[in-house]
Amino acid sequence: MQTIASFLLPRKIHLPPAEERLVEVEPGIKVRCWCYWQGAQTAEKQDRANAMTLIVVHGLEGSSDSKYMQGVARDGLAAGMNVVLMNQRNCGGMDHFAPTLYNSSLSGDVAAVVRNVIENDGVSRFALIGFSMGGNLVLKLAGEWGRDGNAPAQFRAVAAVCPAIDLAASADALHEPRNRIYEYYFLMQLFRRLRLKARLFPGKFDVSRLRGVSSLRMFDDRITAHYCGFAGADDYYARAAAANVVDRIAVPTLIIHSANDPFIRLTPETLRRIATNPNITYVETEDGGHCAFLGQRNPGERNPGERNGDAADDGRWAEHEVVEFVAGQ
Repeated sequence: MQTIASFLLPRKIHLPPAEERLVEVEPGIKVRCWCYWQGAQTAEKQDRANAMTLIVVHGLEGSSDSKYMQGVARDGLAAGMNVVLMNQRNCGGMDHFAPTLYNSSLSGDVAAVVRNVIENDGVSRFALIGFSMGGNLVLKLAGEWGRDGNAPAQFRAVAAVCPAIDLAASADALHEPRNRIYEYYFLMQLFRRLRLKARLFPGKFDVSRLRGVSSLRMFDDRITAHYCGFAGADDYYARAAAANVVDRIAVPTLIIHSANDPFIRLTPETLRRIATNPNITYVETEDGGHCAFLGQRNPGERNPGERNGDAADDGRWAEHEVVEFVAGQ
């Protein structure tokens, strides 16, 4: 009920004008980011540099238009932070910019966006926030930086909501009978995207490979793995999972998970790795669904820029929680 309600309930989120930025993440491949800067209206670059910068990454078949992304942007701006909403490859109207598919291994794309805002905007502090698939990406990058010792000096924190860090377990859970409605939705969106990519890049993608695909695991085996350099779904899930490096994260980290998330599964081994890392605060709620966490709306005072009765707290607990966590670092 939480998961479906969060998808269907209308939300009124009004954000100030954003700067559109195309960031090259690989030669010839760009992603679209929407940047909300402190001091943007007064062109005070020092305000931009001094403020904490949130880099936010969406989930599978989401985009910067996803309401949880905009909710974090609203809350972050109200807390005096810069916010960069990152679209993954192909997402946010960018299919024509990349002859490749996006997938859960591309933590390097997030790192490219980080480098861009450091080099171009001089940000002094930043944090990564991710939801679902985006949660896997930001935790994977944080773990890789911790393992290799090459994190930017400005890196302060990472937070993930319902992160899909055990990809194989979560893909299999998505195929359970009670979760088929979600799996059908994702497959419908993924099928549509592949057909669009085939039209945009003739000869690059073979849509006949979709024939007979009836699960996300089958899609990842026949499509994602085939076009993204993996031997198959098992190889993709094993290599792309943030669970491999979550124990190496070296900055303050918040992981929010719901015990009744329909399809995100964390294995006992992953939970053990999380528990052994003192940098990670792990919060598991009994209720919350998948990236929903609907609670009591608090009318309160309106955030700057909100209109028509929008409330500062519209009941999305996890969105507020990740911003508050970063604000404390």
